[in-house]
Amino acid sequence: MQNISLQKIVRISFQWMVICALIGLFSGSASALFLVVLEWVTQIREYNNWIIWLLPLGGLLIGLVYHYYGASVVKGNNLLLEEYENPQQPIPFKMAPLVLIGTLITHLVGGSAGREGTAVQMGGAIADQFSNWFKLDQNDRKTILILGISAGFASVFGTPLAGALFALEIVYFSKINLKSVFLSFAVAYAAYYTVELWQVTHTHYSIPILAELNGTNLLWTIGVGIIFGLAALLFSRSAHFWSHLFSKYIQYAPIRPLIGGTILAIILFFIGTTKYIGLGIPEIVKAFSTPNDSYDFLLKILFTGFTLGAGFKGGEVTPLFFIGATLGSALSVVVPLPIALIVGMGFVAVFSGATHTPIACTVMGMELFGIESGIFIGIACVVAYFSSGSVGIYSSQIVKGPKYHLYQKINR
Repeated sequence: MQNISLQKIVRISFQWMVICALIGLFSGSASALFLVVLEWVTQIREYNNWIIWLLPLGGLLIGLVYHYYGASVVKGNNLLLEEYENPQQPIPFKMAPLVLIGTLITHLVGGSAGREGTAVQMGGAIADQFSNWFKLDQNDRKTILILGISAGFASVFGTPLAGALFALEIVYFSKINLKSVFLSFAVAYAAYYTVELWQVTHTHYSIPILAELNGTNLLWTIGVGIIFGLAALLFSRSAHFWSHLFSKYIQYAPIRPLIGGTILAIILFFIGTTKYIGLGIPEIVKAFSTPNDSYDFLLKILFTGFTLGAGFKGGEVTPLFFIGATLGSALSVVVPLPIALIVGMGFVAVFSGATHTPIACTVMGMELFGIESGIFIGIACVVAYFSSGSVGIYSSQIVKGPKYHLYQKINR
């Protein structure tokens, strides 16, 4: 009996090692392709600003494709969370190519969106195919979905530890088995090194100067953390507002991004700048050394919420980085902390508040900026998490724990 039991353990362990390796390879390769083509379409748009006038056409194309071919996957990340909480049917593989194409069109024509949602959805769709191939039960399928989220996040941002933790933390209150924890880290590194093997690089950031670790500076960190949390709250509410508004008044879904794209193109023409569209990476990098205008983060909230609410595709996380970085940069004028430190805190703290994932965001900050900044980043992320309200960017995410009880008391 002991030999049979040992053989079973070895067989199951080997099976999951193979699954992690394959998910990491396929998801990492998909993210590498996505990052390369995304940079390509971004450069095309930057050197041909007239393309922005194609926003209505691009929006209509995305709307038609999803209306006629992608109705079952239009929920995006929320579908992954719903299937984790209450498994019903496998994630259709078409989610991967549809979100890839939709996101690339969005960025090509000038929508304001991110890339995390795309990578996570590709990872989830790719990973869930293994449920059928290996004839996994419902509990194992939950693990598979965690692996897809982990692989997608880790590969697109180059942060394997944060990717693994993000996948676990975002579904934490839906119960996680111990096996999922170990496998989430394994697949995150497999996906991360796959992108490395494809020689696709990620943007590098740094915090060259830290503040002295004393009571005064920690109080300033708590103060800006609250502001970052409020910015996350504003972003989440804005995204839900625009989505509800378009759904309420425009019944035929393909027309929503057509109208939204028309409005965006006109507004962009009149404001005369493209700094608030696309990923906004150049503005994020600049924020670490040069104070931003006080309204930059507000306009990014407006443009991103409107873009995604209208039905364009992409993620929310890189825009959240932009919002946090530019807000922190603007605050550096009045807050006596090094500008790069405040920007780094905002970079991950707004993300923490909007996704209810303070642990993953703290680790991400240390992966991106160095472990030396961990205390400041950790405080900012936790404070932003508690001050960002009970509604995040993922409407299907289950929010419980201390934050849930805090806002339950407030609402009473």
